[in-house]
Amino acid sequence: MAELELKNLYDDFRDGDTIKAYAQIIAEDAKKLKKPINIMEVCGGHTHTIMKFGLPQLLPENVNFIHGPGCPVCIMPKERIDHAYVLSMQSDVILVTLGDMIKVPGSNGSLQDARAKGADVRFVYSPMECLKIAEENADKTVIFFAIGFETTTPMTAVLVEQVIKQKVPNILFHINHVTVPEVMVELIDSRDVHVDSYNNQIDAFLGPSHVSVISGSKIYDKFPKDYGRPVVVTGFEPVDAMQGISMIVKQFVEERCEMEVQYSRVVNHEGNTKAQALIEKYFEKMSLFRWRGLGNVPDSGLKLRAEYAEYDAEVKYKDVLPIAEIEDHKLCICGDILRGMAKPQECTIFGTACKPTTPIGSCMVSSEGACAAYYKYGNLI
Repeated sequence: MAELELKNLYDDFRDGDTIKAYAQIIAEDAKKLKKPINIMEVCGGHTHTIMKFGLPQLLPENVNFIHGPGCPVCIMPKERIDHAYVLSMQSDVILVTLGDMIKVPGSNGSLQDARAKGADVRFVYSPMECLKIAEENADKTVIFFAIGFETTTPMTAVLVEQVIKQKVPNILFHINHVTVPEVMVELIDSRDVHVDSYNNQIDAFLGPSHVSVISGSKIYDKFPKDYGRPVVVTGFEPVDAMQGISMIVKQFVEERCEMEVQYSRVVNHEGNTKAQALIEKYFEKMSLFRWRGLGNVPDSGLKLRAEYAEYDAEVKYKDVLPIAEIEDHKLCICGDILRGMAKPQECTIFGTACKPTTPIGSCMVSSEGACAAYYKYGNLI
């Protein structure tokens, strides 16, 4: 019964007739376009919706998708993965993180490899599970390796608050939370000398919906105004995606450039102000955070505020954590894929040496990665 009730919640958003109707609207509007448009879906959730439901073949040839970096596992540089690996190998440490991290390869191996060597690595659905793990292992140090965009940052902030309030002595944090607007700027106006994004082909963005629930749609206001790129904050169901695409196409036909919200049933302009206040209380911006394949992106990463340094694993274990930047495998083009400059099938090792069972790059490791989506649903395009 519960499964049936859940299905009823999304049935209308997967209705074939509605999807086809939007496809017809888009096709008619696209005839009026002065040039082809390239829409970047920033979030990996959108990439999987687009591929799983075969949306590209429903669109006219002059409306194209390019895939962005919107997967927190995909963008994690190898040196950060190495941090997780090194921490997990410390004596009396339990490393806790989210499940997608298990197979991501660093220069020393993955956390799966660390477990095989005896490390105590645990994967959780909720950061709050760390409290129970710490209580049951009072003689161990529990390190929560936190990843994710604005969507998951409040959960980490709640855990930090509970650790402080309950005076839990054996939980530390390695913070790897990143923010979306800064990397969107980087994609259209790179300031990293190693990255050429000045020839980017991004005409518009599908804004990530779950991020926007927390941050509000206000974080995208500057893109139409300062960068000439419309943004439509869009839900993850196929009808949501088709409506969002239709809204973007209409903007180009009507020669508008605006920020709009398709996902208005959940997203408002201001967002969740309580969650934002909690994030602000415990975290502050890093001057630079290196994104895998994108280089150093200013103000795009978060760290614990200085007053909470006693809970910071990067401070406590700084003498053993590597600091050198580590490049990807020379045959892997995840960097180009994350910047929307290449498609997965353009990689020479896609589907051969690099596949979900033996991933070489981060885009294949994560369940939200573009390469994983193409590998799983590629027969639909």
